[in-house]
Amino acid sequence: MPDIFDEVEEDLRAERAARLWKRYGSLVIGAALFVVLGVAAWQGWEWHRQRQLAAAATAYLAAERDAGAPGADLRAAAERFAAIAREAPGGYRVLAALRAAALKAETGEREAALALWDGIARDSGVDPLYRDLATVLLVLHSLDSPAADLARLAERVAPLTDSANPWQASAREVAALLALKRGERETARRMLQALAEDVTAPQGIRGRAGRIAAGLGG
Repeated sequence: MPDIFDEVEEDLRAERAARLWKRYGSLVIGAALFVVLGVAAWQGWEWHRQRQLAAAATAYLAAERDAGAPGADLRAAAERFAAIAREAPGGYRVLAALRAAALKAETGEREAALALWDGIARDSGVDPLYRDLATVLLVLHSLDSPAADLARLAERVAPLTDSANPWQASAREVAALLALKRGERETARRMLQALAEDVTAPQGIRGRAGRIAAGLGG
């Protein structure tokens, strides 16, 4: 008797399973296909991204090599880096933009360099490390701006003088130079003297700060 009940129960389970499959089988198959297609799409995208990164790395290193060659055309090199920055993904885009800005500043294209640094500094998609570096470089190369702009520049660099910021020593030096440009001679001297005595600051910055402070009567 128990065997008959077991058999009936098994038939009922099979019948329920058949009904469920008939009702939801297409949904199960669709979900499985969705997962498979999703994995394939992700793998395809990852493959494409890796190819883009490899191409960007090759282009960046080639541009860097050519820019450092004797007699290199630095204006052309700057344009080459700018082109890489427009097309490259991720970090290479930022590195190329920074390199283009530096070369443009070196070859006298100051306004173009400032525009590149400003673009990096304001791009929320860029790592804060590079955004802050771009801000420091922007302000450093803007020291000859009209007096009306110096206060705005001081406001931009001030948050970077915090001790937790990786560029704080450079930011403090730039902030002191801004103070000097604004006629705040004593304030600038104190800032530079403090920087010269800061053992955590890079030696080059400390030495330069000390020399300028001494020249201001420190």
